[in-house]
Amino acid sequence: MNIIKHIIVSYIFLAVALAPAQDAVHNYGNIQIHETAMVGFHMDIVNDGTFDQNRGLVGFYNEEKTLSVSGAFSPVFYDTEVSVNDGLYLDTPIEIKNNFNFINGNVYTPRDRSNAYLKFAENSFFVGEGNLTKVDGYVSAENKDSFTFPVGDDDRIRPLTMTSESVNTLAKCAYFFVGPDNLSSFNENFNTGARDFNVTAVSNQEFWRLEGELSVKATLTWDDYSNLGNVANYISDLTVVGWSKGLQKWMNLGNTALEGEFLKGSITSDTFIPNDYEIITLGGALDLNESLSTIELGNYFLTPNGDGTNDFLEIEGIEESPNNILQIFNRYGVMVYYKENYKGEFEGLSNRNQVVNGDIGLASGVYFYIIILNDLKIKHQGYLYLSQVVKN
Repeated sequence: MNIIKHIIVSYIFLAVALAPAQDAVHNYGNIQIHETAMVGFHMDIVNDGTFDQNRGLVGFYNEEKTLSVSGAFSPVFYDTEVSVNDGLYLDTPIEIKNNFNFINGNVYTPRDRSNAYLKFAENSFFVGEGNLTKVDGYVSAENKDSFTFPVGDDDRIRPLTMTSESVNTLAKCAYFFVGPDNLSSFNENFNTGARDFNVTAVSNQEFWRLEGELSVKATLTWDDYSNLGNVANYISDLTVVGWSKGLQKWMNLGNTALEGEFLKGSITSDTFIPNDYEIITLGGALDLNESLSTIELGNYFLTPNGDGTNDFLEIEGIEESPNNILQIFNRYGVMVYYKENYKGEFEGLSNRNQVVNGDIGLASGVYFYIIILNDLKIKHQGYLYLSQVVKN
């Protein structure tokens, strides 16, 4: 009985594959590839049925023309390999449960939308990636805390590695070899001149788009086409930068690891939330390690009770650097106050309403602050003690 059932399933599959159109496999029903089966597609797939309970090997092969996968529903494959000289084009996502083998040719997805991609499920992996065997478009990773996206453009692979302390339900990435202020795949351009004060330059050669809801660190790479000389004079001046959706300018995302030389290397950002930024790329950062003896920064005691003494956080000498940023954090590391061009306004009230109700003020206790004085190239961290706030 089991043998008969297997023969029937195989016959149904062949009947679907040999549909009248002859130029595509068009599935309207329910296809399943069993664990020991190996199926090769030499024509396009249009999947408008169920094709997600597969345990065998699915291959895409063609030496003469491109192949494509489209349809209303996404196929889910266990083991997959691609050997298509002119590339496999995805108009709908493909999910990989186990192994994906790049043999020959790229996988292409639309660059003007991220809802078609090659998806790697929780326990899946890939092999064979290279300059001519990669994803030219979007790759997604599901339920992973670390993943290297095998993305690139044209004949160059430009991978991005994502790491985080917790598991990301879904993250997506694509690489673009074009200046962020000269785009055709987006509805807007990202002016490389609109920069936060501690970003000195932004690459006009390339960028990555990374999507995800959880905090991650991103490791970017560069090669001789990246033209790092236009971004920084020294490797140590490099940083990762991102176009902030909220602030509409390029922000410094940090540099926690750096290796290589001007023609080849990699850099790792500090932690950030990808969905807060439209795109990320390489940039130059100010050297904030210089000190200046004309300003003495220390710890402060704040008692905002309206008596005229210690009612405001007044940082001595800050008028020498009107281009500055003040950040205040509670003992849990949560930012409770942020102010650009600070002039002494903080009186114990938060301006971060998503963290605390600013109308009732902050609780008494020890806080730490970071002040960045752009004009003087000073970055300083100190402490302040806040007493009970009495608001008039």
